[in-house]
Amino acid sequence: MTVLSQAHCEACRADAPKVSEQELADLIRQIPDWRVENRDGILQLEKVFAFRNFARALAFTDAVGALAEAEGHHPALLTEWGRVTVTWWTHKIRGLHRNDFIMAARTDELAKGAEDRA
Repeated sequence: MTVLSQAHCEACRADAPKVSEQELADLIRQIPDWRVENRDGILQLEKVFAFRNFARALAFTDAVGALAEAEGHHPALLTEWGRVTVTWWTHKIRGLHRNDFIMAARTDELAKGAEDRA
């Protein structure tokens, strides 16, 4: 099994398959702090990250944005004082793809680095 945090996104087309229920169960175990949300029939991965202040939350948001640009896969980001909500899903397929789990794991790695600098 590939470690998600070390994987990279693959190009995704509109006809790419969503993760199956079994794949979802297997992949979510690798990112246990993430929740699966269903918004208007679209499954999404979501997690809230806590920080000591707005500046640290904003720096984390910038780091996630840079990662998203590098991978060509972009989340919804909500930055507030002391917290950032990150939501991953694949817009083209209106649901979850393996890429979303990769990016969630890589987001966790960024958060660990942010904690080290706190």
